[in-house]
Amino acid sequence: MRYLASPAQLRAGLLRWCLFTVPAIVALGFLSGRVAGSGPGNPWFDALIKPDIYPPPATFGIVWTVLYVMIGVAFAMILAARGAAGRGPAIAVFVVQLALNLAWTPLFFGAHQSVAAFWLLVALIVMVAITIALFARVRPLAAWLLAPYLAWCCFAAVLNWQIVDLNPGVDGREAPGAAVRIKL
Repeated sequence: MRYLASPAQLRAGLLRWCLFTVPAIVALGFLSGRVAGSGPGNPWFDALIKPDIYPPPATFGIVWTVLYVMIGVAFAMILAARGAAGRGPAIAVFVVQLALNLAWTPLFFGAHQSVAAFWLLVALIVMVAITIALFARVRPLAAWLLAPYLAWCCFAAVLNWQIVDLNPGVDGREAPGAAVRIKL
């Protein structure tokens, strides 16, 4: 049996893709947050009542950086799998889920649309699950690299929903019969 590329050539191809995808995805995530004014220091966000499970603010930067690196490596593995069956659909769905990911921060922090941001997270969770399924057909390890991302998106959806619940009318619509909550 003849191979089109040696194992060393395949590793070099993956490394080249990683050198592009990892910094690009980390930078896109950083820019999305920076443009939207996300996190502490955002007066709108600072005024919100946070749920008890809300982690220390520094956690988000650390976790998202690690996740974006893992996402970039997983994507590089798929891009480097030239000729693999299912590669094209996996790339297309990945791009869609990444666009949803990058849209959440401006929607939540910039537009203050926390309910819409929650539903965007629900769509993101579905798209990440589909991406994992498609990646598993091309490179199973790439799918496993996305598992922590899916878990974190689910946690983010819980946080988002709890913020909506604790802050009635937070996105400009008063909740019917909403009570004022005082945090002691």
